[in-house]
Amino acid sequence: MLVFQRRTTMSRNPYKLPLICSREEYRARVATDPDQQLVDLADWVPGLVLDLRYATANNLAGRPLYTRAQALARRPVAVALARVQHQLAAFGVGLVVYDAYRPYHVTREFYELIGDEDFAAPPWRGSRHNRGCALDVGLVQLGSGQTLPLPTDFDELTPAAHARYPALPAHVLFNRSLLLAAMRGQGFRNYPAEWWHFDHPRWPEFDLLDLSFEELVI
Repeated sequence: MLVFQRRTTMSRNPYKLPLICSREEYRARVATDPDQQLVDLADWVPGLVLDLRYATANNLAGRPLYTRAQALARRPVAVALARVQHQLAAFGVGLVVYDAYRPYHVTREFYELIGDEDFAAPPWRGSRHNRGCALDVGLVQLGSGQTLPLPTDFDELTPAAHARYPALPAHVLFNRSLLLAAMRGQGFRNYPAEWWHFDHPRWPEFDLLDLSFEELVI
């Protein structure tokens, strides 16, 4: 069984990555540049549905990995996602978020569990989730909140998860195309091995973080 716990800076980061582990350092960055702030997507994106799998046992590890069911992202990411939500409303659908900001130590544990760079960011590089600039999303029907059919379940690590996998029913292909087009229209870039994963184009501007959700409350 995986054990997720707070560790010292060195044990969390033996690769000597530039990594922010101090709440004070994070707050200093935000004070000088508001775009550095991790904001709550539920507050910034009207009608957003949350299905935060890593705050539950319904994930690859089989146990909660997060201390709080909260979807956080850098301020420009939240602004762009709100625009996606607005555009999708014309089709009677909206977004569900499965994951957003992810502390670096969880990325390390994921790689130890999966051991495949196609589906887990290696700890010597870190993840764009650790920067607050990656989102895992799907589609829901507006009003009911019912999930729309997409190629696989979130985090189902199979060939069908690839964003160009062709052997799917027509309505699933349409839903996937709708999601990809809406996200790309606001600058998000899909990671091809996972139809659900999107990176904001400004991700290089933001540091890797290993702060708990409680530490990020300002």
